[in-house]
Amino acid sequence: MKTAYLLAAFAPLVGAILAGLFGKTLGRRLSAYVTIAGVAVSMFASFATLQDVLAGNTFNGSLYEWAVIGSVKLEVGFLVDSLTATMMCVVTFVSLMVHIYTMGYMADDPGYQRFFAYISLFTFSMMMLVMSNNFLQLFFGWEAVGLVSYLLIGFWYTRPTAIYANMKAFLVNRVGDFGFALGIGLVLAYFGSLDYAEVFKAAPALSAKTLELIPGQAWSLLTVTCICLFIGAMGKSAQFPLHVWLPDSMEGPTPISALIHAATMVTAGIFMVARMSPLFEMSPTALGFVITIGAITALFMGFLGIIQNDIKRVVAYSTLSQLGYMTVALGASAYSVAVFHLLTHAFFKALLFLAAGSVIIGMHHDQDIRNMGGLRKYMPVTWITSLIGTLALIGTPFLSGFYSKENIIEAAKFADVPGATFAYYAVLIGVFVTAFYSLRMYFLVFHGKERWMNKPADDHHGHDDHAHDDHDHHHGLGPHDKPHESPAVVTIPLVALAIPSLFIGLYLVKPFLFGDVFKDVITVLPQHPAMASIGEHFHDWFSYGLHAFVTLPFWLMLGGVVTAWYFYMVNPAVPAALMRTFKPVYHLLEQKYYLDRINDFVFAGGARALGGKLWKYGDQFVIDGVAVNGSAKLIGWFSQALRWIQTGYIYHYAIAMIAGVALLLVWFVPLIKR
Repeated sequence: MKTAYLLAAFAPLVGAILAGLFGKTLGRRLSAYVTIAGVAVSMFASFATLQDVLAGNTFNGSLYEWAVIGSVKLEVGFLVDSLTATMMCVVTFVSLMVHIYTMGYMADDPGYQRFFAYISLFTFSMMMLVMSNNFLQLFFGWEAVGLVSYLLIGFWYTRPTAIYANMKAFLVNRVGDFGFALGIGLVLAYFGSLDYAEVFKAAPALSAKTLELIPGQAWSLLTVTCICLFIGAMGKSAQFPLHVWLPDSMEGPTPISALIHAATMVTAGIFMVARMSPLFEMSPTALGFVITIGAITALFMGFLGIIQNDIKRVVAYSTLSQLGYMTVALGASAYSVAVFHLLTHAFFKALLFLAAGSVIIGMHHDQDIRNMGGLRKYMPVTWITSLIGTLALIGTPFLSGFYSKENIIEAAKFADVPGATFAYYAVLIGVFVTAFYSLRMYFLVFHGKERWMNKPADDHHGHDDHAHDDHDHHHGLGPHDKPHESPAVVTIPLVALAIPSLFIGLYLVKPFLFGDVFKDVITVLPQHPAMASIGEHFHDWFSYGLHAFVTLPFWLMLGGVVTAWYFYMVNPAVPAALMRTFKPVYHLLEQKYYLDRINDFVFAGGARALGGKLWKYGDQFVIDGVAVNGSAKLIGWFSQALRWIQTGYIYHYAIAMIAGVALLLVWFVPLIKR
């Protein structure tokens, strides 16, 4: 199976190199085919790997020894178990759908080959991250994913908003990665190894180890290490307050929105914490920190989704909220539930992003949902697949999202770490919020009156997602235009993603959560009861789905659906009236809790102010003024003084010599007498 491992990891890299370096020679069509072929090979190898792992065959070994520093080996190696194989299948399947979709969506873009090279390189980076068996390779994949996301978000580099967005994503992720690097540094310093197996084996012996970050204040080594590692996850998985980069990353093309925000980059932090469960389980403080951050993200990012009018931003804030749900599960020690929601979410969220892109194509690249309506009869495939994705997202019983989301709520209910009570109520309220903003978007886009028919040709609220050069700019439908269904190369991936969004949850809920799939892979200590308590209430997928109809989350979800239907289908005047009544709250949400302004004023502005002062006083005054010009002036003054005694007359020098001899005699004669 080592051949399958190598194919799964490196086939996308081969496609990226061919399209990236030889794209002009290969041409547009062949560049697309070679990258799609590379990801397809990787996907088939990943499914073969999963089948082999489920048969009981795992692998943990080194491929290449990069360097040896004392007793520490820096290696490239693979850890292939059920968690790795699951992530491999999710990443490659979604990536393949995105690659196929890109052929239609980016058909007219001048950077066609470059885009395929980027997304294939992104897939390779993610595969190296999930397959790593040591912290060094994990960090390589972690940073490579961040680098390629920077290139993808700023793909249309002539647009200032895209450049601002990719720089923002890069800088915010550097904040998280600084904490991540500190966590890895602590692992190396105290565990003496970067290999997962060795670190996990040594963890119990270091559970009582403390260190003093502040003199006189002892902190648990494992708590500090886990929190530092989780700060890295906060950046990559966009957790509050390091979430601010993700909505702005919608400036990139829609295919990368699906790739980054569904199955790959943003789930890297969730995967990492699940992989590090042997460490996190030994620190209730770290788990409390994780569950609190997740709860804040799940609830408050959901609120922001309510007021968005850009179709992609609604889905983006939904991603933020669902990542918060996954993080709550991690903090409740329900790691398998978090991974399960990661899997189901990957399918229905990729579906929603790609469906949003299909709508954007049909609307001639207008992204404002207020300019849509009635698209159901014009775009039937996009409509039905969007409905499936929406119902899965809100947790409709028997659909995939229900089984994972319901268990997260149950896990928060039974968790006993600090912050669990807050998390439980946060995810409960989030059920209503998610249903409301999801159905709001659905009704405004696919139902109601056709608002685009009455829109002036130059009225465009949404920015152009697909534009690159001036001739590509379209601002929605003209007065005589009609929406149209997207081509098959766009709709086929939608159908392929809709199928698992419907059924995969009911097939996998029992083996993933209550079977042996993650046995000996994920660690849960007996003192953390959430998973055991959930297991007592689960019998089979059918009875679990039936029981949902008498639970509070179902009625909260139904309440969100009915409220959205009434607000946007029956009485559209209500939202406007509520907006006027609660104008301060609306303004707070519109400003995204002022976090962007705080970041711009305090951190970015503070850095600029500090840099200005350092330039003025450090560079100009100290370095240029004192060190460079000051030393030059000092030498000049010294030279001027020397000129008085360097006259050029021999008798002056003779007198100086005689005076010097006299001084020496005065000094030495008393010494001789002694």
